[in-house]
Amino acid sequence: MVSVTLPIVGKVTETTPERPYLCLRLDIDPAQICRLIADVSPIGVPASRNEGRGLFLERTDVSLLDAVLRLLRLLETPEDIATLAPLALREIFYRLLRGEQGQRLHEIAMPDSQSHRVNRAIEWLNNHYAEPLSIDNLAQLINLSTSALHHRFKSVTAMSPLQYQKQLRLQEARRLLLTETSDVSSIGYKMGYESLSQFSREYSRLFGAPPSKDIARLRAQAM
Repeated sequence: MVSVTLPIVGKVTETTPERPYLCLRLDIDPAQICRLIADVSPIGVPASRNEGRGLFLERTDVSLLDAVLRLLRLLETPEDIATLAPLALREIFYRLLRGEQGQRLHEIAMPDSQSHRVNRAIEWLNNHYAEPLSIDNLAQLINLSTSALHHRFKSVTAMSPLQYQKQLRLQEARRLLLTETSDVSSIGYKMGYESLSQFSREYSRLFGAPPSKDIARLRAQAM
């Protein structure tokens, strides 16, 4: 479960034609969770064991897996989707609320919680990552003290706001270098760096090689 947008990168390490990698992404609508909490309250919500992290894993129990599989099998009968998919989704959300991470899901749905405020800070950074960052102004924007923002932000993302912004800048720079014809310096300045040497240094620290060498390696691997 991912409760906030995070600048992460992943890859599939094992897959074959005989055993393909299968993935289902299910977006969680906070409004649906709120309605479910109101309709079946009180729902016993176990305490979270993940200290507020914005990304966490749990093993899927049999009941939850059964609901997910029923949702997927509706692809075989498209005429049933409009009627039965909402029922399957409601059951999935209910079982998530009753599961080990129910407290985190509960927090996602509650308006104006600290988790919601941190999420607003994250969304602002996602939309303005190339701009200069003032922590005081960001804290004021989401109605938290500077110290509370820093503590809560790091609890959710395992990064400070400045580290988060740096991750966004560098990952976007890598994407642009792979997909556009712009040179390294132009991309660095576009990402908000005033110094090309600083951009190359931070890029190398994250990806293990300077921009030009890293992109050449990635393109060679794709051939």
